[in-house]
Amino acid sequence: MSDETGSPEKIPGEPPIGETPAAETPAAETSHAETPGTEQAAAPAEAAPAEPDPKLENTLILELKDGAVTIELLPELAPQHVERIKTLARAGFYDNTPFHRVIEGFMAQGGDPTGTGTGGAREQGYADLPAEFSPPNRARFVRGTCGMARTMNPHSANSQFFIMFAPAPSLDGQYTIWGRVVAGMEAVDKIKRGTGNNGIVQGPDRLVKARIAADAPAAA
Repeated sequence: MSDETGSPEKIPGEPPIGETPAAETPAAETSHAETPGTEQAAAPAEAAPAEPDPKLENTLILELKDGAVTIELLPELAPQHVERIKTLARAGFYDNTPFHRVIEGFMAQGGDPTGTGTGGAREQGYADLPAEFSPPNRARFVRGTCGMARTMNPHSANSQFFIMFAPAPSLDGQYTIWGRVVAGMEAVDKIKRGTGNNGIVQGPDRLVKARIAADAPAAA
């Protein structure tokens, strides 16, 4: 998947384009004998902050126009890419960004605020990421797989991503896999398609909001 537009031949194997407990407080000394049962009790220890649920910490929710999409993040496959996705989602980077390139039977690509296919988070100080490709015997591009877009340079992924509508064996081992849809694929299926060989979308659907499940407010 390319994060730059270009001629169909540029990218082989893909369709066109391109805290401590408080100390005890001693009882005050007096000239009288102590009365049993009046010693000052020790202050209770503060509870340690709860550790985040690893599952929720690695669950991304995309709010689309047709419903929520739940994505299981896969740090065991691509730790740097997963961290980038989480960081950008928490920063609100992805909110209201378009799905600028959508090809029927292939994938929906987004994550570029400019909607041109050449934008990313570089301007915000996020450098491109080194490739974290998975061998096909470990992870493959099938329906619901989430991958990271890049240019012809394998180490150029930044913020753009794509979600597969269908399997694409030609992408296996060539693009970084960072997650998979576990619920809400029907909302992905309803993303507006593009036209022409490049799949560029006119008046594209937008990603309403991206958030990490661990950040959801606790229930009252």
